Amino acid sequence: MTQQHPVTPPSELLQLWGEQLYGCNKGFHELLIEAARWGADTELEACCEWLGKRRGWEDVSVPLRAERRPKPPSSKEQALQALDSCSCDDADSWKLIRHALEQLPDPS
Repeated sequence: MTQQHPVTPPSELLQLWGEQLYGCNKGFHELLIEAARWGADTELEACCEWLGKRRGWEDVSVPLRAERRPKPPSSKEQALQALDSCSCDDADSWKLIRHALEQLPDPS
């Protein structure tokens, strides 16, 4: 039996991708993107784990992960950005909507 490369997706994930590809649930390009993301995420986690075992580098993995995998803007952030870019004729309504959005909790 040949040794599997350490950045090879697990068989369950390969099975899922195969079902998605041949079941026509997703296009080929979407599957390639998903596979590339999986590989990149796997490599990032391995690097963060390696750094965490090095004296003086333990605290680097959190900002590294945040920098390399930024979270997409939340619905609240997207709504506030959309509100800023729209032209609203009624300034009071605009202020009311903005105030309501700002009162929503930030996602954790």
